[in-house]
Amino acid sequence: MFEFAWYHGRRRIKGAGALTVGLGLMTALYVYMFPTITSEVNLDEYVEAWPPALREAFGVESLSTIEGFLATELYAFGWVILLGLYVAYSAASLVADDVEHGRMDMTLSLPVTRSRVLLEKFASMLVPVFLVNLAMPVIVYVGVFAIDESISVADLVMVHALSIPYLLAAAAVGLLASVAFDRASIAQRAAMGVVFGLFLVDSVTSGTDFAWLGALSPTRYYDPAAILVRSSWDLQGAGILLGATVVLVLASRELFRRKDIQ
Repeated sequence: MFEFAWYHGRRRIKGAGALTVGLGLMTALYVYMFPTITSEVNLDEYVEAWPPALREAFGVESLSTIEGFLATELYAFGWVILLGLYVAYSAASLVADDVEHGRMDMTLSLPVTRSRVLLEKFASMLVPVFLVNLAMPVIVYVGVFAIDESISVADLVMVHALSIPYLLAAAAVGLLASVAFDRASIAQRAAMGVVFGLFLVDSVTSGTDFAWLGALSPTRYYDPAAILVRSSWDLQGAGILLGATVVLVLASRELFRRKDIQ
């Protein structure tokens, strides 16, 4: 049982490890730069010069504290954008790659249902999502401690815990694209385009009469700055993201069950 999940999950460990190392190095660089930058520049005055739309897009509240600096420089960019696009891109190959290269026919010739194949393939995305969110809080905390700063452990844990529903929602977008398109490259571009496009919609419409459109974007329900700077944990938003993930996965399953595999 769960053979497909274990098989594809093991294949993702190497990539997830490389991703964690890359994000760890980026984190170390940001943390190392913080004391030097804040001693030479008043970052809050610098941020005030930014266009309001740009501050809103990246959830900038303060750059003069380590929490605000990390929320903007690491999480708003590294998690919300880079990691969100990464999991959407990865999930977009779950089905489309096998269909494109003729492997799906062989898989479905086994005594398994399409639903099981799809759900276990999606479950393999838990490997990169959980691995990076287990390792990075430790890296961040050690780096902050090394420069004689402090950060709330509870908020640090929650900024990663609440990113999991966001990343799963992004992966679910990729899964739907993977079922909808038979070529992996097209599915990957479509998934990344949708995730980034929804981020732009949420950013551009914020504070306007069309702000309701941003409710379609997963980024509306995950705000690293609110967690780290104001200790505000949006558990309801996390629930909405998990619900959206379930809906997208069920839609993908239904589409896959009806799909004609060529």
